[in-house]
Amino acid sequence: MTAVDLPATTSAPTRRTLSRRASFWVAAAVAAISLWTSAAPTTTYPLYASTWHLTPTATTAIFAVYPVVLVAFLLIFGQVSDYIGRRETMLYGVGALLAGVLLFAVAPSVGWVYAGRALMGAGVGLALTPATAAAVELSARGKASRASSITTAATAVGLALATTVGGGLIEYAPAPLHLDFWVLLAVIAMVFVAVWRMPRHTKDENQARWRPRPIIVAKGIRVLYLAAALAVTTAYAFGSVFLALGAEIIRDLVGTGNIFVIGLLLAIFSAATGATAIAGRRFPASRLVPVGAVLTLVDLGLLELASTEHSLPFFVATTVVGGTAYGLLFSGGLGLIATHAPTHHRGGTVAAVYLVAYLLQGAIALTLGLVATASGLSAALLLGVTVIGTLALLVILAAALLAARSRGPAKEAR
Repeated sequence: MTAVDLPATTSAPTRRTLSRRASFWVAAAVAAISLWTSAAPTTTYPLYASTWHLTPTATTAIFAVYPVVLVAFLLIFGQVSDYIGRRETMLYGVGALLAGVLLFAVAPSVGWVYAGRALMGAGVGLALTPATAAAVELSARGKASRASSITTAATAVGLALATTVGGGLIEYAPAPLHLDFWVLLAVIAMVFVAVWRMPRHTKDENQARWRPRPIIVAKGIRVLYLAAALAVTTAYAFGSVFLALGAEIIRDLVGTGNIFVIGLLLAIFSAATGATAIAGRRFPASRLVPVGAVLTLVDLGLLELASTEHSLPFFVATTVVGGTAYGLLFSGGLGLIATHAPTHHRGGTVAAVYLVAYLLQGAIALTLGLVATASGLSAALLLGVTVIGTLALLVILAAALLAARSRGPAKEAR
């Protein structure tokens, strides 16, 4: 990405833009606040249920609004940053996040929460795709894999902040229904100002006029897209199961309702994700993806064992291995796109990956919530393990197909 500065005039000062390096970190910050915002209400749901006397169906619907709106925005606006620029699209997205979090911060009733959750979905749908693409374009030449690793680490930081900051404020600070969101609102406002100072355009910005159109994946990278989409989807699906059922498992294992303690234990998952993403940047994305899939299968067994044996050590091991698998799958999947997607189609291709991931994540989380309500936690966990295990096997198959296709041209070259 290169800056296209406005010409200096005598009537108004030129807008000062951030450097390429600073803009890279701002893009990573947008990814972090996107995930922080998406997970922020998680620790507040039990309070909403008890304060407003909500049924489990109503609580599940609060969660479901988010992926439904997010997917709709990805379908309509998934490619918009390829036309109007990464910065402009991120500004719209971060602005929607601000509005959504503000509604949560002042919500007097559940209707405000539904509206705020919808705006959160719109904001993440607009902000996360251009932030991911901008991080690639702002990274140093030949360092695209570093961008996907940093983006993964940033999202892990966002998730960790959601559970720890949110849990701490809810447990120990006043106004448990609102203060967490006022703190997040202040952070998002600072990021919005930073995005405002980013360069306006991408170097290879598509010159055609934008209009709503279907997301199209370029023909030459469709097998690669399949592997990337399956990898990110598996990571998101496992994350949704872990975040949706992890708190209940912790309550059973530790015997505590302390939200801060629960948040700290859940944050181990995010810490492992971030550490893995940073360490994994030394390896090609094509290697990270199958290893992440294998570790996912191992971790599903650990999760089932921790639940049935009521073992806290097994659960801690589950969070570490699961976070590692998530980091490998997510950074590897994004790395495949970062390395091979054409610049003028990168926003649309990343959006297509997120579209599949969020669509299935929302469907899985909603289904598990309904099963847990009707048949109990064990039945929901068994269903989650089956679905995610199937996805992990598909990732291994897609990675093998991608490796076979890449070996073909190499043999022809010799």
